[in-house]
Amino acid sequence: MTSEASTSAVSTDSRPKLLLLDGHSLAFRAFYALPAQNFSTTGGQHTNAVYGFLGMFLGLMEKERPTHVAAAFDLSGPTFREESFPAYKAQRPSTPEEFKGQIGLIRKALEALGIVTLDKPSYEADDIIATLATRGEKEGMHALICTGDRDSLQLVDENVTVLYTLKGVSELHRFTPEAVEKKYGVTPTQYPDLAALRGDTSDNMPGVPGVGPKTAQKWITQYGSLQGVIDAMDDIKGKVGENLRANIASVKLARDITEMVRDLDVVENLDDLKPTQVDANDALQVFEELQFGATLRNRAFRTLGVEFEDTAQVPITEENLKPGKLASWLKKRADGVAVDVVGEQLAILDKENVGVVVDMADVDPKDEAALSAWLSDPEQKKWFHDAKASYHLLRAQGWELAGVEHDTSLAAYLLRPDVRTYGLSDVLQRHAGRELSSQATPLGRAQAVAELVRVLNPELESAGATELYFDLEVPLCLILARMEDTGIAVNSELLEDLSSEYGEKLDNEIAAAREIAQNPDLNLSSPKQLQKVLFEDLGLPKTKKTKTGYSTAAGELEKLAAQTSHPFLIHLMAHREYQKMKSTVDGLISAVQDDGRIHTTFNQKGAATGRLSSSDPNLQNIPVRTDAGRRIRSAFVVGEGCETLFTADYSQIEMRVMAHLSEDAGLIEAYASGEDLHNYVGSKVFDVPVDEVTPERRRKVKALSYGLVYGLSAFGLSQQLNIPAGEAKKIMENYFERFGGVKRYLDNVVDVAREDGYTSTLFGRRRYLPELKSSNRAARENAERAALNAPIQGTAADIIKLAMLRVDAAIKAERLNSRVLLQVHDELVVEVAPGELEKVSTLVAREMDSAVALQVPLDVSAGHGENWDLAAH
Repeated sequence: MTSEASTSAVSTDSRPKLLLLDGHSLAFRAFYALPAQNFSTTGGQHTNAVYGFLGMFLGLMEKERPTHVAAAFDLSGPTFREESFPAYKAQRPSTPEEFKGQIGLIRKALEALGIVTLDKPSYEADDIIATLATRGEKEGMHALICTGDRDSLQLVDENVTVLYTLKGVSELHRFTPEAVEKKYGVTPTQYPDLAALRGDTSDNMPGVPGVGPKTAQKWITQYGSLQGVIDAMDDIKGKVGENLRANIASVKLARDITEMVRDLDVVENLDDLKPTQVDANDALQVFEELQFGATLRNRAFRTLGVEFEDTAQVPITEENLKPGKLASWLKKRADGVAVDVVGEQLAILDKENVGVVVDMADVDPKDEAALSAWLSDPEQKKWFHDAKASYHLLRAQGWELAGVEHDTSLAAYLLRPDVRTYGLSDVLQRHAGRELSSQATPLGRAQAVAELVRVLNPELESAGATELYFDLEVPLCLILARMEDTGIAVNSELLEDLSSEYGEKLDNEIAAAREIAQNPDLNLSSPKQLQKVLFEDLGLPKTKKTKTGYSTAAGELEKLAAQTSHPFLIHLMAHREYQKMKSTVDGLISAVQDDGRIHTTFNQKGAATGRLSSSDPNLQNIPVRTDAGRRIRSAFVVGEGCETLFTADYSQIEMRVMAHLSEDAGLIEAYASGEDLHNYVGSKVFDVPVDEVTPERRRKVKALSYGLVYGLSAFGLSQQLNIPAGEAKKIMENYFERFGGVKRYLDNVVDVAREDGYTSTLFGRRRYLPELKSSNRAARENAERAALNAPIQGTAADIIKLAMLRVDAAIKAERLNSRVLLQVHDELVVEVAPGELEKVSTLVAREMDSAVALQVPLDVSAGHGENWDLAAH
């Protein structure tokens, strides 16, 4: 595993080239150039500054080809400059919460890529850079300084160039001596004199009142330097002359402070700044922790010449079988083999690295029959990477798939549920430490699968995830594949009618809002136009201030609507709701395929907690309890030739898991007694008989009970219920007093996760949360909420998955024609074949109820009807 930075120059200059990075300056530029909300780990650590910084660094490495590189960083705490001028940089705002923790990650990433990072107590990064640039010049190097700090212009000469950041981190101004003079009218040596006179707001240096860049430049040109100006200051007339004489002490101080230190002891030898050999696995680990996609990682490895060691792969023997000979080959070799399906190529590789490749579009009839029988034989063990995707490719040829023993993408997911990529190449790099060539043959890919099986099995055992893998996730993948392939029937006419209806309502709301605003062209989706209408034209109370003005986010406008009841806001909120519904309906319409059914995709590796999600389209975002949601659900209907849709779900599954994990006697008693949970909890919290728990009291304790699973605070409860903070605090205190087991569990689960580095479900599913130790408060608190939620939500997810396995097995055992179509949250939707409703009802209730034994009983609610809404219960 090696790395080497190319030393080829981009010009005829053959001197060694020293690249110096102003760490904090570039990090802040990157932070403000990229939206923080778009870059964060699953644990909540923002990474936008890291991503932008690394992108800029790689761009410089690609363009400049430096031979030596260093990144200098400021340390927290005062520098020598504050000792003489306490107000130095004092005006700068506090560090944004989203920025915290990112400098450490930048340094860690650079060091993993072989780049030296430096700091010096009591000094700034500028001083380290000045020292290294001066030393580099003396040793015959060309120094490049990349920064957003203009003070560095004092270092510019024929051997030192400043690359000054202009727009974010994507545009640079190349400051040579000539460029400095052209821009500021002074030489680089004179630039600090100019800065002292005009002042520098970024450093809190006031300068001379009334003296701007032009006046300062004129004086320096006339008198040669700041000292020359001082010597002649009695000759300078007018108000500016008076101001100069009155502020001469602060000007001298500013000049002294601006001067960079050039003789620090930072490195023994400049050759220590040559990029060092990179351990590819260490570098890969850093990129995985940052959860960046493969694009930036691959760019970094390519730019820095990072290569994985060539692991000795056993040569593959590909057998070219004659037509009709595949059956005997499969009988002899194909049990416990690695399989790869790409396009129309199917590769099968046995344990001795002997394989065959079948062109599925042109296969001999005898071979096709043999292949079909082998693929569908559950006793013939097969290894895949993403078996669900392979299932669909094989189904396109009319073949069924069974007997999947390994799916290395699922193994990788269980080991690292926090990463976002589980492609074969990514997983091979991550766990086997080698690259998969983009030119890899189908048998080469199958060999990678076999290698991963050997590598990942011990890791699964070490992580305690073997049972979860073999008994839950791998069997489930083919069930999900069949559900995707089957799809669910849809009444397209009803969806079209809904779309038209929502379209008309949208038009009405737009017209009404425009009339109130007296603007016939108003775009209700434009934040800028809404800001003008709401806060200027209508003069409504201001919402939360953002970088682009006052917020028009849904939450802020909901508060404003409740506060003012202004009709414009009523129409605006209705517009947003109808727009959302129409978008949902239109997405469903476009997803209906030629068979009249919608075939969603179930994402088995999408959530770190283990919950399934769905996409294309997302069937989990359709409201359950609203009238609009019920109307949309009514468009999902029983298919032709079937009798009815049957639905079953777990009632209050997460609260039952909470009762089990916390072992709280009160919650266990509530479920054991069969009492309504929220009424029972309400009677304890408000100290009233159960029959005096009003709907309002029930609403409050229900919000608290579910909120605790997500780390809800007293303040959050007050906001959610719109009640005084004191009342919310009292409700929470009463809850914890009556249900002390819950309090002890919630406190303990975070402490254990912080020590172990992960949470675990009842079935051993882990979620890793390194951000629990983050210096970024927001990331740390987000990780704490995840630590509270993951064991509960993850256990609930495992239970519904186990139920799916049991229901599927029971349907097969009883040889029924009914089939499971959907899993949405904690609900299963079954399409019932004629005459099978009673058996299905009994079977599903039995298997869901016995999926797991908790300290409290599970409760399964069920119903049936000709559409999804009527089947509700």
